[in-house]
Amino acid sequence: MAPQGDNTVFQPKDAINSGVSGALFSGGAGLLIASLRTSMKKNNVGSMHVFTHSGGTIISFAFAGGIYRFAQQASANLREKEDGWNHAIGAFLGGSVMGLRSLRFPVILGFGAMAGSVVGAFAFSGGLTGWGRDPNVDEYERKEAMRLNRRRPVEETLAEVGEGRGIYPPGYQERRRQRLLEKYGVEVKPVSADPNVASA
Repeated sequence: MAPQGDNTVFQPKDAINSGVSGALFSGGAGLLIASLRTSMKKNNVGSMHVFTHSGGTIISFAFAGGIYRFAQQASANLREKEDGWNHAIGAFLGGSVMGLRSLRFPVILGFGAMAGSVVGAFAFSGGLTGWGRDPNVDEYERKEAMRLNRRRPVEETLAEVGEGRGIYPPGYQERRRQRLLEKYGVEVKPVSADPNVASA
């Protein structure tokens, strides 16, 4: 998502295609939920029970997802901006569809307001990527810059962690041999797994 006030040129998107793909995706989620509800029944029911008794759930999910994606892209095209308001508008309309099954106007508005506020706040805060991250910066370059900025010298890490346990800095074998000789009086001869290197 572009930051607020970004001066990049807006590219219009296909709202109908987004709405159809959103309806298919959320309809699949509704089918999964309806199937789970059917599988939890105590009596034995047939495979068509998902569609005959839980068809309303599947249709509600499909309409909500389709209207959310369509309204989000349509508002972005009309406003010529890609920001959190588009997500809030789409979520309000999609949430209202979920409340239509009650046939009560306060419930419809409540579902819409709840979905719009939650999704809008999530979009305004930057979603999972976080607020203020520049979408024009390559993710690999950003991570490399962070890695170089926060990298600690190897000597500092070795001083804190110590040698051994998979950490073998240069000269480790000689220091180990010297420690074993001083502490236990055992002299360890160096052994190499390379057949071309003769052991001393």
